[in-house]
Amino acid sequence: MEYQIRLLSTKKLLESQKQLLLSANFAIEEEDFIKVVNKYFEVETINDFLIFTSQNAVESVLEHEKITEIKTRKCFCVGEKTRAMLEQNDFEVIISSDYASELASIICNQYFKSSFTFFCGNLRRDILPDSMTLAGVVFEEVEVYETVLTPHKANDNLNGIMFFSPSGVKSFLKVNLIRDEICFCIGNTTAKALRDITKKVVIANQPTIESTLIKSIEFFNKI
Repeated sequence: MEYQIRLLSTKKLLESQKQLLLSANFAIEEEDFIKVVNKYFEVETINDFLIFTSQNAVESVLEHEKITEIKTRKCFCVGEKTRAMLEQNDFEVIISSDYASELASIICNQYFKSSFTFFCGNLRRDILPDSMTLAGVVFEEVEVYETVLTPHKANDNLNGIMFFSPSGVKSFLKVNLIRDEICFCIGNTTAKALRDITKKVVIANQPTIESTLIKSIEFFNKI
């Protein structure tokens, strides 16, 4: 590698995550392009099962005064880390998948007679609730956190940008342009947010931060 690769992470990284890039001789800049704010919410009745599609929802629900009662229900979730957080906090997870579309398929085909409480954020994607509505699945959405865009002006001399959510893409584009930078995305949903902006998109092998970092290292090491 004749020159140092400069990457921007649109999310502040853990020290161990940052070390992956530094060990590869990458220069890393990082900013949180979104902020998550937990919301107060009421839970009058709890359905047969719970649905979580993010760690943010889990964190908010854990603070609720009725958490002991909420934990009596088994969970469906999206993401390895969401599952890990639930299980670390004594929730029982019976179904997990990498993507909401996969989870929607399982619920609508195998659990359509059950009822669900879906804990979500204000910018949640439509695919899961829309699929359950079409299939006639009984569910209640409970908004437990809010995603706030926090744009930052990026440097012009970047080789790559790492995105971890569609809202992170939206926040970045509020004050920045994407030119020749390679965009590394945590998953397909995030990549779709860039579909009309650039064709230079690389998707991680697994929808995790670590996989996104490794993908960026592999990409530039091949050049």
